[in-house]
Amino acid sequence: MTSKTAVFLVNTGTPDSPQVSDVRKYLREFLGDGKVINMPWLFRKLLVNGIIAPIRGPKSAKLYQKIWTHEGSPLLLNSRKFGDALQIALGESYSVFVAMRYGNPSMKSAILKASELKCNQFILVPLYPQYADSTTGTIVAEFNRLVNKYTPQAETTIIDPFFSNKGFIDSFAAKIKETNPGLYDHIIFSFHGLPVKQTERMHPGYTCNEANCLITYSGHNSRCYYASCYATARMISAASGLNENGYMVCFQSRLGMNWLKPYTDDVLKEKAATGAKKLLIVSPSFVADCLETIYELGIEYKHLFMESGGEDLTMVDSLNADQSWVETMSSIIIDHT
Repeated sequence: MTSKTAVFLVNTGTPDSPQVSDVRKYLREFLGDGKVINMPWLFRKLLVNGIIAPIRGPKSAKLYQKIWTHEGSPLLLNSRKFGDALQIALGESYSVFVAMRYGNPSMKSAILKASELKCNQFILVPLYPQYADSTTGTIVAEFNRLVNKYTPQAETTIIDPFFSNKGFIDSFAAKIKETNPGLYDHIIFSFHGLPVKQTERMHPGYTCNEANCLITYSGHNSRCYYASCYATARMISAASGLNENGYMVCFQSRLGMNWLKPYTDDVLKEKAATGAKKLLIVSPSFVADCLETIYELGIEYKHLFMESGGEDLTMVDSLNADQSWVETMSSIIIDHT
């Protein structure tokens, strides 16, 4: 039976190998995107190619080498396992493709393959629970550009950010419950960081403080990443049965000065300084474990917490190919077919 619906599961990306040359190539493509670093093209090119990639390339390569598996990149491996499980759940009337916004497998190759299979409906799933211009926004823009160029006849559907979906919330809550959260002094929800100005562009004329993004999520801030992160934490904590004073939201992976606060590394040091010994950390801005969860949270931040006086920092695994998450995404896709 010929598949008629193509499903594209798209994440940020990964280098082809943990070697410096491949990491630099990946960084140039990733950070060269105007939605990721918002500055004039020439200045961005000079900054990325002349400073960031040459300096960060060797450092990032060492980190990738610490988590690289014999099967390759953890992000790509986890994404493919999810894609394979989703293919089984959806059945033969769908063709599921895993692709990356930067690097391989590319979105272009996936779209061309779907065209060869005579798929006439395309469903794009940006694998980010919360919306940000530098993640969901750039994937949607590039997807539309490629479809218009290579398969303009295809009917396209874009899946919206799914952080409030009950299945997504319940899947993360189940992961937390498995760890017996009552054994920990505090629960940390760590989301990927973003520049403050990028976040506040989603509600022009208002700061996140003025828009009450920390405590409300509604029409006026429905595209605000900061507001959606706090809303995600509130919903997961409620589904997990956590005390509202027993968890905290913070942000990791910052690349500049004026990024969303509080910073996860600072929070961990502060918690250790005030006597916390055991912390549980979960990152619901990722649906597949990758460098930011496996190394940054699971290794670097664990070492930081223990060095600061803590005894244990336990990372909750991401959803990866958990059956509940596969069933949730299957239902989302079927509802949009």
